Amino acid sequence: MRLPMLPCRPTRLAFLSSLLLSPVLSLAAEGMWTLDNPPTARMRQELGFAPDAAWLGKAMRGSARLAGGCSGSFVSPEGLVLTNHHCVAECVEQLSSAGKDFMKNGFLARTRDEEQVCPAMEVNRLEAITDVTEQVKAATRGREGEAFSKAFNAIRATLTAGCVGGDSKTQRCDLVDLYHGGQYKLYRYHRFQDVRLAFAPEQSIAFFGGDPDNFNFPRYDLDMGLLRVYENGKPAAVRDFFPVNTQGPASGEAVFVTGHPGSTQRTLTVAQLEQLRAQRLPEALVEMSEYRGRLAQYRTQGEEQARMANAELFYVENDIKVFKGQLEALNEPSLLAAKRAEEARLRAFVARQPSLQQASGAWDAIATALQRYRGYRMLNQQLERAQAFNTQLFGIARTLVRGAAERSKPDAERLPEFAESGLPAVEAQLFSPAPVYPAFEKFKLAFSLEKMREQLGADAPLVRQVLGKDSPEQVASRLVDGSQLADIAQRKALWEGGMAALRQSQDPFIRLVLAVDEQARSLRQRYEREVQSVIQKNSELVAQARFAMTGPKVYPDATFTLRLSYGRVEGWKEGDAQVPPFTTLGGTYERATGAEPFALPASWLAAKDKLDLAKPFNLVSSNDIIGGNSGSPMLNARGELVGLVFDGNIHSIGGAYWFESARNRTVAVNAAAIAEAMDRIYGAHALLKEMRGH
Repeated sequence: MRLPMLPCRPTRLAFLSSLLLSPVLSLAAEGMWTLDNPPTARMRQELGFAPDAAWLGKAMRGSARLAGGCSGSFVSPEGLVLTNHHCVAECVEQLSSAGKDFMKNGFLARTRDEEQVCPAMEVNRLEAITDVTEQVKAATRGREGEAFSKAFNAIRATLTAGCVGGDSKTQRCDLVDLYHGGQYKLYRYHRFQDVRLAFAPEQSIAFFGGDPDNFNFPRYDLDMGLLRVYENGKPAAVRDFFPVNTQGPASGEAVFVTGHPGSTQRTLTVAQLEQLRAQRLPEALVEMSEYRGRLAQYRTQGEEQARMANAELFYVENDIKVFKGQLEALNEPSLLAAKRAEEARLRAFVARQPSLQQASGAWDAIATALQRYRGYRMLNQQLERAQAFNTQLFGIARTLVRGAAERSKPDAERLPEFAESGLPAVEAQLFSPAPVYPAFEKFKLAFSLEKMREQLGADAPLVRQVLGKDSPEQVASRLVDGSQLADIAQRKALWEGGMAALRQSQDPFIRLVLAVDEQARSLRQRYEREVQSVIQKNSELVAQARFAMTGPKVYPDATFTLRLSYGRVEGWKEGDAQVPPFTTLGGTYERATGAEPFALPASWLAAKDKLDLAKPFNLVSSNDIIGGNSGSPMLNARGELVGLVFDGNIHSIGGAYWFESARNRTVAVNAAAIAEAMDRIYGAHALLKEMRGH
């Protein structure tokens, strides 16, 4: 699974209603907990074990975040990072070419010298969490609209700059909004920007079963990849890491997942959920379904087209499944009925508390802001959020233009993405040597321009400005063919030359961004003033009211920050059938048909007689996860890695809105299967020895 992940099919309505009507969610194994607020008493009661401060500290520093939207973990003192294959797929594709397709044939560095630099990857390790709630709220108190946004951006810039200090090359600091404004924490990370690929199996076994098996179980996937982080040209020395227990976990064993869940909406207001149901999810499904069809057609044009579009199609198919499941969940009448009852109870509580009267109008204010946004939402999405310009080259051009404008301002007045503390990350992406494939860029851009015309109308000023009398295909070809932005030297010259150099540039993407950016910025400012600031301020009031009613021992919605989930290795009951918690390596061969997506790679067919076919392959546990947890380590009570999280079952998709303990399951690769495959199929003996700690 991939950010924005994790979906659910219809659940028992009576169970769901009782779950959502309870004022505090307290089911076993529920929650994505921050590591500075673990549910210690609950874990001790339910598991007979609770991690202490030393365990949690090691877990924090042994966990890794891939800045592109995944999780991982350090598995050796020499900077080896274990994550999912689908989390390193872009790197694998970028390192591939027509003559060496690592997605198809796999990649193994038998020595350190053979490890290859991932062109556009950064790994973060969390070092410290600091509560800055009072500083943030003091800075924004009494402010509304644009004044609130400016004050918030200013305090964010001040706090993150102070946190990073003079070491922005290796330090990163994020201001994290927890409980939708109930708390603000400063997360300080160590940054690793020299990231190299060490191992990735063939995609056909990493995603065995393809879309039909995605979000399902039984599964038979070796969805793993190994990276190594370097500093000063040498493998980074890592103090805290998770040794791999190659026996894997036992059925019923307590297991813990540390990872970076992307986003949940379990505490959104009813108005926000209704907007998701009525607008955002249906629109996304329609457009992505059409895009999937176009991608599938593009891939039939030849081997190179198939290679270039492979990862894009995987992501699109995955997201379609997620959004479809989420929409099904929101269309269950009992879900929103229960949410309305829960919201009514909280509002009634507020009405009885004189100290909370400021929050009484918060829900209506959020609903009004969302209604106001409807009039320009589509234009904002197409232009400011750049849905109309789906190509790397437009993104590069916008970064150059906005970077030039923002770097000339004081830090506190910049757009947040160009704050001084974050510029090294911006530059790393901007100057990445990741390849740009002109033919594929034309295809993507033509489709997005076509959708812009369809959604805004042929007579819309933006459509006329961008297309004129030409077709989307003609404009896409002209822009891509005329651009020099695939050349890193050109990007560096424009970045260093600033706005003067950009205004002199004849690159068509630079000219396009200069032509439309004033209107795009205006839309952004309007959205921040009328919608974002209103929602943020009033969400703070709702969060404060919820704290007052339930107390502080609740978990916040996911925010792509490090969380701890606890559970047990266990299957579930599907109808009258019991789903066991493990699959075996032998089951893989039984499932194989020889035709995609159930075709095994040649390496697996050749190694069948060498394998212990009774060894467990994939497993399920009752941990609470969501998209972004891809690549998370599954740990036992001793802090050993026993599994590698890569998916959830179909009932987990509704985890965006609730947690159903009876059937919601995490899917992981068993560490026993990782060891067996690396040893007997791939001959990755040096890497396996390193992961075992000897």
